[in-house]
Amino acid sequence: MASDILLLSPKIRLSFTSLRTLASLTSSCSHTTPFGCRSTHIITTKPNSRSSSTSATTGTGTFTWNDVAGISQPETVSDDPSDLKAYFDKIRICSRGSDLQSEFVPFVIEDQIVGYIHNGFAGHLRKFQDVFTFPLDNPSNGVTLHKLLRTPDDRTTAVGEVIKSLGELIPGLRNELYPVTSSFGSRIFFSLERAAAPYFGIKAYGVHMNGYVEKGDQKFLWIGKRSPVKQTYPGMLDHLVAGGLPHGIACGENIVKECEEEAGIPRSIASGATPVGAVSYMDIDGYRYKRDVVFCYDLKLPESFIPNNEDGEVESFKLIPVEHVANVIRRTYFFKPNCCLVIIDFLFRHGYINPECFGYLDLLQSLKSGDCS
Repeated sequence: MASDILLLSPKIRLSFTSLRTLASLTSSCSHTTPFGCRSTHIITTKPNSRSSSTSATTGTGTFTWNDVAGISQPETVSDDPSDLKAYFDKIRICSRGSDLQSEFVPFVIEDQIVGYIHNGFAGHLRKFQDVFTFPLDNPSNGVTLHKLLRTPDDRTTAVGEVIKSLGELIPGLRNELYPVTSSFGSRIFFSLERAAAPYFGIKAYGVHMNGYVEKGDQKFLWIGKRSPVKQTYPGMLDHLVAGGLPHGIACGENIVKECEEEAGIPRSIASGATPVGAVSYMDIDGYRYKRDVVFCYDLKLPESFIPNNEDGEVESFKLIPVEHVANVIRRTYFFKPNCCLVIIDFLFRHGYINPECFGYLDLLQSLKSGDCS
């Protein structure tokens, strides 16, 4: 896949005409981009908050790398890099709907709460009385599985058939299973189709890796642009390597696997990825209750390394100065939302956000706004 280095001269004049969320850029301009062509639009509009049950995953990226180059320039917008308000905004996008938790009932297995199900979605599950049980005396006690479904395999099969029967109510089935647990590393009660995870409100885990390069005293991040045919967030910016944590694979091994598939990073290099913590968030959107934890990794890459996507999920890559990546996050909605959290965490750990910034501790704490367990 195509890859390049997005090295931006401070003297370059840039072009974009529709920066609708930046009050300081209400007038249009039409200059030349660093790549010598005209840029006709940049979409920085904030995603819909809760316009539909799938709005959280249908954001699209109709921008180009030239647009990214333009908006990332320090002099493009007269904003203050130490102002953390825009970072808080990106975190809120992943953490909507806390006032709607009362619309959900617990999903309970063997007296352990493993998820939360919306009352409306629970109504659809009532048709499957041989799989789901609803307490008659107090419905708020939650939904559980039928007592005859005793083993993880029996539960996985039965719930899987229900999900297939629900059809378009759960779009985008992936045939990839997530473990259903009460907390990370605890007993697995059964496995659930990945696309159905937020509809049952189970905890879902993933891995994201910051692939960076050092040149002198400057750091650069490899950034991917998702394929325009991806089912979720097509065309948006993403990490060099990221993925969900499916059933039966450890975090470290998953990173190595994703490195090879998504960026062509050989095991000899990928095994050097360092675990550096985790971020978490809780997001309610219609019937969907996302309770996600993302394990963060850093990998210092050699200057000579050029990523190459192997699975068709990435359109291209660019190597961008970290300060410019921070500008893109603050000024646009180009990134897949949860990537912003992981990159903000990177900015903290590598000294790009410091204690002198107002709101430093609040922002740091908000990176774990979900149940990080």
